[in-house]
Amino acid sequence: MTSPIRLKDHERDARLIGQRLAIGAGLVLVVLVILLARMYYLQVIQYEHHSTLAENNRIHVQPLPPARGLIYDRNGVILADNRPSFSLTLTRERAGDWPAVLDTLVEVLELTEEDRELFERRVRQGRRAFEPIPILFELDEQQIALIAVNQFRLPGVEVDAKLVRTYPQKEHFAHSVGYVGRINEQDLKRIDNIAYSGTHHIGKTGLERFYEEQLHGQVGYEEVETNARGRVLRVLNRVEAVSGQDLHLTLDVKLQEAAEKALADRRGAIVVIEVNTGEVLAMVSQPSFDPNPFVTGIGFKAYAELRDSPDQPLYNRILRGLYPPGSTIKPMVAAAALDAGVITGTSRVFDPGFYQLPNNSHKFRNWNRWGDGWVSLDLALARSNDTYFYDLAHRMGVDRLHEYMTRFGFGRRVALDMFEETSGIMPSREWKRARFKQVWYPGETLILGIGQGYMLSTPLQLAQATVLMATNGVWRRPRLARLIGDQAPVDPEPIADIVFKDASSWTLAKRGMESVVHGARGTARKVGQNAAYRIAGKSGTAQVVAIKQGERYNRDKLNERHRDHALFVAYAPADRPEIAVSVMIENGESGSGVAGPVAKQVMDAWLLDEHGQLKPAFAQPPNAQEKPL
Repeated sequence: MTSPIRLKDHERDARLIGQRLAIGAGLVLVVLVILLARMYYLQVIQYEHHSTLAENNRIHVQPLPPARGLIYDRNGVILADNRPSFSLTLTRERAGDWPAVLDTLVEVLELTEEDRELFERRVRQGRRAFEPIPILFELDEQQIALIAVNQFRLPGVEVDAKLVRTYPQKEHFAHSVGYVGRINEQDLKRIDNIAYSGTHHIGKTGLERFYEEQLHGQVGYEEVETNARGRVLRVLNRVEAVSGQDLHLTLDVKLQEAAEKALADRRGAIVVIEVNTGEVLAMVSQPSFDPNPFVTGIGFKAYAELRDSPDQPLYNRILRGLYPPGSTIKPMVAAAALDAGVITGTSRVFDPGFYQLPNNSHKFRNWNRWGDGWVSLDLALARSNDTYFYDLAHRMGVDRLHEYMTRFGFGRRVALDMFEETSGIMPSREWKRARFKQVWYPGETLILGIGQGYMLSTPLQLAQATVLMATNGVWRRPRLARLIGDQAPVDPEPIADIVFKDASSWTLAKRGMESVVHGARGTARKVGQNAAYRIAGKSGTAQVVAIKQGERYNRDKLNERHRDHALFVAYAPADRPEIAVSVMIENGESGSGVAGPVAKQVMDAWLLDEHGQLKPAFAQPPNAQEKPL
C-alpha cells in the first residue's frame, strides 16, 4: 500500500523565512548598536586618552648624547680621543621577541654562542625599552652589508655611527688617564639616568673617573615624527647636546717616555713632580696595559691574562702600591728630630755596627756590620747609617715620629685629583692597638725610624715628601689636571705647611741629602759623578721578606720576587729645586746602584738640553713663582 503524497505548505515556509530574516536583522542591529556605542566611547568619551597615545606613537623624544671631552698632555699631545665607529644597536620596544631576534642576528653574522650570551646580557642592562642599546661594536663593511640584506628579519636592529673613546698612547698613560667602560648595574645606582640618556660609557678608572662630570657634558634631545614601523619621518624639535670639557694635563709625553726607557723592562714606579707647582710631570707604573679593549668590552680570556699575570699590569703601583720606604725617609726623620730639639747639627753617635736598647740583648744591626765609628748627622745621612737613626728614633719616640711623619704626608692621601690613591700606613700606638690589639714595643720605634716595620707608603707619597724637603715644608698637593676647560683646578682642602721653629733644621737635613750624592762617602756618589747640576737625594732598600737575627742577606738563596725593593728619592738642582723624583723598583735590591741611576736619567731628560747642558730656564735664578694652589 503506497503512502499519500505530502503537499508543500507555502504559508508555513514563508513564515519560517520571515522569522529567520527578523532574527538576522535583529542580530545585525544589535551588533551595529554595539559598534556605534564602542565607537562613541572611543571617539568621544576617551578621545583625549587615545589621541595622546596616537601622538606618542607618532612622536618620540630621542636623546642626543654629548661628545666626551678630550684629554691632552701639557704640550697639546692628545691622550684620549673620540673616533667615529659603527656599532649595532637593538631597541627592545621595536624588536618584539628580542631573544629570537638575537638568535637570528647570531645566525646572520655567524657568531658564537658566547657572543649571543654577551648580547643578551647587554640588552638586559638597558635602562629603557625605547632606547637603542649597543650590543656589537667595531662593525666591518661585510657585517654592515649582511645586516642591510637581512634587515627584514631583524626588527629593532640598526647600524649606528657614534663616537667611541680611544687612547692613542695606549699603555703609556693607562694608570694616570684611566679608561671608560660600559655602564653596568653598579654605575646605574649612582648616576642620573636623565643626564646619561643615550650614553653607554662612563669613566671607570684614573682621570676618566675623577673628572667624569666635567668630561661627560650635557645630554641633548630631539622630537621626531615616526611611522608605524618606527622609521623617522621628520625632526620636529632639537636641543643640541653640550660637549664635555677638555682636560689639559700636567703630564709630559716626552718625559713619560724617558722615564719608561730608564725603567726598561723592570717592575716598578716613577713619579716626577714640579716642585714649585705640584704638577705631576711623569707617572709611570710598569708593567702597564692597553686600555682600548676595555672601552667596548674586553674578552674574558684577554682580561683573565691581565688579571692573573704575576707582574700585575692592572695594578697601579704609584697610587696603590704599598712598600716600606726604607732609608728614603731618613731626611724627613732628621729634619723632624732637629725641629723637636732631640738632636743638633753636631750630635754624634758611636756605631759599632749595631744598636741595643738599654737592658736588652737584642742587636739592631746597621747595614754595615763593621760599623762607622763616630757618626754625625751629615755622615749618618750620607752613609745611611742605621745605628744613628735607631738612636734618634728611640729618643724621638713613636708619638712624635707619627706626628711629624703625618705632616710630611705619610699615612694620608696627598693627591688633589687621583681617584685610586690609598693612604698607606703610618703606624702609631693607637693604630696597633686597633689593628692587632697589642701594645707598642720600643723596638718597633727603632725600625720605624729607618722606614721599616709596619710603615708602608706609596711612591707618590715619597715624591711628595721629597717636594716638602725641597720647599722647606710648603704644601702643594700633587695634581694631574692643569686646566679643566679653561679653568685651573682649585684645591678645596689645602693642607697646612710644615713650619719649623728654625729654618736651619731644613738646611742641615738637605745638606745631608746632597752628601748622599756628592759626598766622598755618600752611598749614591756614583749618581752624582759628572752631573751637570747638584742633586739632593736619598737611597733606600726595603725588605720583602724578614731575615732572622744574626743572618745576612743572601740574594742567591732568595726567589727573585723575594729580593729587596730598591728606592731612590731626589730633587734637583739642589740649590734651585725644579723637580722631585721618586723611583721604586721591585726586587731591584740596591737603591743607590739600581734606582739611583734611573732617577738621574729622568732628571737629565727634564733639566738638560740635547748637548747635555743645563737648560737656560733652569740655569738662571727662577722668577717669582706664581701663588700655589
